[in-house]
Formats: sequence, C-alpha cells, structure tokens
Amino acid sequence: MIFFILGFAPGIYWLWYFYKRDTLEPEPKKLVIRSYFLGILTAVVIIIIQLPFQYSYIVGAVLVAPIVEELGKFFAVKLSVYNHKEFNEPMDGIIYASAVALGFASIENGIYLFRISVVSKYLLSNVILARSLLSVPAHALFSSIWGYALGRAKFSKSKNKNLIIIAGITLAIAFHSLFNLLCFIQIYSSIGLLILIAIMWQIINKKISKAIESSPLKGKK
Repeated sequence: MIFFILGFAPGIYWLWYFYKRDTLEPEPKKLVIRSYFLGILTAVVIIIIQLPFQYSYIVGAVLVAPIVEELGKFFAVKLSVYNHKEFNEPMDGIIYASAVALGFASIENGIYLFRISVVSKYLLSNVILARSLLSVPAHALFSSIWGYALGRAKFSKSKNKNLIIIAGITLAIAFHSLFNLLCFIQIYSSIGLLILIAIMWQIINKKISKAIESSPLKGKK
C-alpha cells in the first residue's frame, strides 16, 4: 500500500502545480479531480491494450506505448470535458490534459514502484526521486502539447482545426517515444533525458503564456 501512496504523491503535486498555472479563471476543482481519476481508469484500459506488445521494449515502449497512451489520454479529454461549458479558454486544454495524464502517471508510477520494491528494493529511493522529477511530470508535458492544440483549435477561427490537433498529438507522441527510447539506451541517457525534459518545459511554458494571452477571458479580468 505504501508504494501506491508514494506513487501517487508526485502526480498529486504536479496536478496542483499545473492547476495553479491557470491564473485567469481556474477550473472547478471537482472537474479537474474527476479528470485525474478518469486518467487512472484510462490507464487500466491502456495497460490491457499494451499487453500483447510486452515481448519487445522497442516495439512496446518506444513504438506502441506513445501512440496508445497519448491517444487514450486525448480521447479521455475530448469525450469528457471538451464540450463542457467550463472549457471556455485555450488554457483549459492544458489543464485537463495534464490532469488526465497525471492520473495515468500516478497509477503507472505506483505499479512500477511496487515492482521495483520486489525485484531491487535497494534501488527504490533513487527510482522514486528519478520518476518524481522526470517520468511523472513528463506525462503531463507530453499531453499538455496536444492539450494546448485542443484548446487552441476550439477557439480558433481557422478552417484547419483538425490539423492543429493532429499536429499537437503527433508532436506529443514523438516526444514520448524519444523519452522512452532514451530510457532504453542508458548510455548518456541521463543527460539526454534532462535535456529533453528541459526542452519540453520550455515549450509548455511558452504554450501556457500563449494560451493565457489569447484567452477570450483576458479582457474581462
């Protein structure tokens, strides 16, 4: 039980962090928490879908997982809150995407820590630190890319709304795949992961600024 608590703690912290970035009109806490738990349910479905691909890390983690996981999280947001009245500015795409992603990451992290505790308990403290600072927020960063695209598309007057969303999903999958590949390579992967995470943080910070700047609520505050 303790490993699931440790697994969920980073996800809850990062959920709070992303929630506080929504400065114009914070989303209803109940709706954000519901999205978080929806991410947990989505993780269960995605884990089952990925079972046949566990024979190869490259196939399962680098090719299949990024596609299945990002599409699963995307449709969880698209079908649950995209048409909700509270989804009323571009920033909301990032908030709900990160909430679902962190729900997903929390249950995944809990399962991973439990496995490590059984196989290599002496590595547990290092793994907890690494996953808290890298793997868990990485899920929120991946999904925030298409989350921004989803929010931007909803309030855009462009005729190419679907292309905006597809581009966001494609970029998120690419980053997710590269992240998993670096975890597999191991040689120099620590430096590569830190650089990748830094790049993604820079991208998301810029997208958050753009989302707030382009919000239809900005002039009303």
